[in-house]
Amino acid sequence: MAAVLPAALVARLRAVVGADGVIDRPEALLVYECDGYTLERATPEAVVLPRTPAQVGAVLGLLAAEKIAFVPRGAGTGLSGGTLPVAAPVMICTSRLDRIETVDLRNRRVVVQAGVVNQWVTNAVRAHGLSYAPDPSSQPACTIGGNIAENSGGPHTLKYGVTTNHVLGVELALPSGELVALGGPVEDRPGYDLVGLVVGAEGTFGVVTRATLRLVRSPEAHRTLLAVFDSVDAASEAVSGIIGAGIVPAALEMMDRLIIQAVEAAFKIGLPTDAGAVLLIEIDGPAAGLDAHAARATAVCRAAGVREIRVARDEAERAALWKCRKRAFGAVGRLAPNYCTQDGVVPRTRVPEIVRSIAAVAQRHRLRIANVFHAGDGNIHPILLYDERDRDEVARVRAAGREILETCVALGGSLTGEHGIGVEKVAEMPLLFGPDDLLAMTRLRAVFDPEGRANPHKILPDAKVCVETRVPRRQAAV
Repeated sequence: MAAVLPAALVARLRAVVGADGVIDRPEALLVYECDGYTLERATPEAVVLPRTPAQVGAVLGLLAAEKIAFVPRGAGTGLSGGTLPVAAPVMICTSRLDRIETVDLRNRRVVVQAGVVNQWVTNAVRAHGLSYAPDPSSQPACTIGGNIAENSGGPHTLKYGVTTNHVLGVELALPSGELVALGGPVEDRPGYDLVGLVVGAEGTFGVVTRATLRLVRSPEAHRTLLAVFDSVDAASEAVSGIIGAGIVPAALEMMDRLIIQAVEAAFKIGLPTDAGAVLLIEIDGPAAGLDAHAARATAVCRAAGVREIRVARDEAERAALWKCRKRAFGAVGRLAPNYCTQDGVVPRTRVPEIVRSIAAVAQRHRLRIANVFHAGDGNIHPILLYDERDRDEVARVRAAGREILETCVALGGSLTGEHGIGVEKVAEMPLLFGPDDLLAMTRLRAVFDPEGRANPHKILPDAKVCVETRVPRRQAAV
């Protein structure tokens, strides 16, 4: 593969996407050297911004002729380094593929291009009582193409599922440049689930250019509760009790003391900063049954030793509570110049164990670690706080992250719930998969990408990965 892009190729790329569709000035490329995972950085030689699916195919065709590797990128909000250009000189950014092409209200589906922002889909259909269910915290910025690459989830995953449950079809630009349509508007199609293969593939099969998405009916009403506990153990007991009682919340989120303190400092809505944990419980559905479900959830919390329960009285209070949860990561910026968010999964009955383990890891590595959980399905998000200018601290963050993932697997969980593998967790894949599994994945990947040019060195571990580790040129002020 070429180490430096030929000038003639760059000119041909510009001929396809326009003069403003190729970025190759070093200072302009700095924006693209990392995504939301900032422990590693790598700079592409060029960023290409096509405006149509056909242009994506044409760009890939040019790269195929020169045997040049590429990495797809959406909005750059990913948290596992999935868009780092490791041994991939060209980055294909789909942010300009931003059209909602078809809205089919009767059949509850839409066709959108890959660069459409997640929130735009719900905005387009909200007036008709519909919504797009996956709602990651980056919902106002992340794109559908990126959501598909990572199989994104969000707080309401517990009831509504993750991205793969809401994608009916995709158009995929193969590494050769060929555009193929997989799936479509018909549900329950016979044969292999090719759409399911693409969702969560992190761009290793090609570039998703458009998708057919399933819409859901917006719930008639909500009941949103904030339950305050003295400890994470007590809050975890309430989580197990709620699920065990047959209650199916739309969301069941937990925040620990460090997060509570950061969020309260940022938003000042009266969260008790001495609490050990809070649960954000949301139940939705027909208005007639919600009060009874909320009462049952409240009873479970009281049995678990809840200190206080607040019920959102109106939509404004509900929105304020969700603002605190969805902006928790940003609020952490008050605690340290930098942070790294982990994304393991454990059985929800073992949440107390993983929390204790994380506390031990923090003490052992002399780190502060805050915790946010999608508690209903055991998807943990430990937030490791650090200063990127302290090389020793960065090394301790890496080691701590590995230990947390190892513990998740040892407790019967997984390496990721929604952030993907990227470069962050690729070395840990053998913890979860045996040689036969990894070989099968390698062979499957080769069907779509025989030359290994689509987002190389992601998902599957090998000995060739070389990502730049350094103190970034742009340093945060203290």
